[in-house]
Amino acid sequence: MTEFNSQIIDEFRGNGGKLGGGFAGAPMLLLTTTGAKSGKLRTNPLAYLALGDGVYVFGSKAGGPTNPDWYHNLTANPRVTVEIGTETYEADAVEVTGPERDRIFAAQTQAMPGFKDYESKTTRVIPVIQLKRVS
Repeated sequence: MTEFNSQIIDEFRGNGGKLGGGFAGAPMLLLTTTGAKSGKLRTNPLAYLALGDGVYVFGSKAGGPTNPDWYHNLTANPRVTVEIGTETYEADAVEVTGPERDRIFAAQTQAMPGFKDYESKTTRVIPVIQLKRVS
């Protein structure tokens, strides 16, 4: 894990899910996946979109040419842990595709316009993942 992510995770957990600086006011969650190869738990801070009763994350990797490592982890092991604010729960990660993916991604670009920039920087389709709470 990068030092940058470690600091964000510590701030998130130390402040009830609230972040300052460039992330102040942004909807952020912590997503813990199981490593596809290592089997180790990996936690990543991610922007998310709450839409209807769904929670969605986006494999933007800031517009990089490949999907982020966490995406590969959850495709191999879709049961994840989600932290939003002070709440922690288990969820199943389900990729959204086709017109539904496009609708949700468009909603994210409205909420956080930087995601439109990420999309323009890459030729890949940025994955949209729904985090479905396990009852």
